[in-house]
Parts: sequence; structure tokens; C-alpha cells
Amino acid sequence: MAKIGKSFKKDAKEITRVLKELDEEKIAALEKEMETKGEYTLSVNGNDFIITKDMVNISRSQKTVHVEEIIPAVIEPSFGIGRIMYAIWEHNFKVRDGDEMRTYFALPPVIAPLKCSVLPLSGHPDFAPFVSTLSQDLTKHEVSHRVDDSSGSIGRRYTRTDEIAIPFGITVDFDSVKEPYSVTLRERDSMEQIRVPLDVVASLVSDLARGRQTWEAAKCCYPKFEQQETTKAG
Repeated sequence: MAKIGKSFKKDAKEITRVLKELDEEKIAALEKEMETKGEYTLSVNGNDFIITKDMVNISRSQKTVHVEEIIPAVIEPSFGIGRIMYAIWEHNFKVRDGDEMRTYFALPPVIAPLKCSVLPLSGHPDFAPFVSTLSQDLTKHEVSHRVDDSSGSIGRRYTRTDEIAIPFGITVDFDSVKEPYSVTLRERDSMEQIRVPLDVVASLVSDLARGRQTWEAAKCCYPKFEQQETTKAG
């Protein structure tokens, strides 16, 4: 080190580093040139430096290693179903902007266990036939769904369905019992709603859930729903 430092000044540190990192082939070439020429031309960062015999010492030895510590530098390739499910839930857990208490799972519709919820606006008896028809139509189109006719506001029930990752919600309201029969269809992530004819909503949900149509395209086909009607039908 002293001789290299004296000979090469500011370049000594970089020259020493390059020498230490020479592979077996280059070390053999250095050793051979030292024996025949007494010096070796070392290239460092595009510059050539003459290394003489008194600057390097090459020695070979053999040692027995009883314990070797290895720091892993790879991802453990053990992926059980539990880890896969945890990763899915972790990456799809969301919080509504401005309301930390409203959380939901944004599972893509194609993998969500339930694709749709059917929500009568209230327990009004006029809603029951429409809820039954919707459930039958969704079953016919092989759309997994649940009917939530429990007590509580519609907003609270929307929140419950969001928490279990249901991507779409059909609401039967007081406009649904008037001709032309229609319902509202709500998209979970954006909370946007559109007004859809009763006889086509099951087919539309099926297409949305299977990726055959996008929500943006559906919004272009049906009117946007702004607010629920609050007065009861006479």
C-alpha cells in the first residue's frame, strides 16, 4: 500500500480497489506478466498504470470452513393460500376520502365472492315482488348476490356491502314500482349510481362483473341517478 500510494498519489485508492477485485483469470495474467516482464499494465477508469513486482504480492492458500454465515438476498418462494389471501386483502383495503371510519375492500369484480347486492329502500310491501324478480334474474345470469332487507338506512347498508367487497348494488325504491320499471345501480369504488331498466339490470351486472363491459361505458348508456325519492307511493 505504501509503495502504491507513493507512486500513484490520488489514484492509489482506486488502483488498490481494482487490484483486490481482479478475478482468477486476470490474477493469472498479472502473475504471468510479472514473471516475464516484471510489470503489469492495469487499466483503471480508462487510464493505464504500470504495476511493478514490489507493489503486489500473490499468494494462494487453502482453509477449512466449519461455519459459513449467509445473509439471504431472495424472496422466500413459499406461497401458501394464506399468504396469497393476505396479500389480496392488504392491497385492496381502502378508506373513503374524508371519512376514515368508512372502509371497504376494492376487490376487482371478477374475483369478488359476491358480485351484487339487492337492497330494497325500505320494508314497504310493494318492494317484495321486485326484489324477488331481481334475485331470480341474477341467478339466471349466474351472478352471485345477496339480498339485504335488514333494518337501517340505505347508506348504512351500502357501507356493509362495501366492507365485504361487493362491487355493485341494486336498489329498489319508490320509482321502481312505477312504469317504466327501473332500479338504481351503484358502483362500489366511485359510489356513482345510474338508473337502469329492471329487465336489463341483471344482464348488465353480469357483463360488468365478468369484464365484458366497463362502468364508464355503462354510464354512457344510462342516466346518472342523483338522489333517492323520499316520498312514498300512494
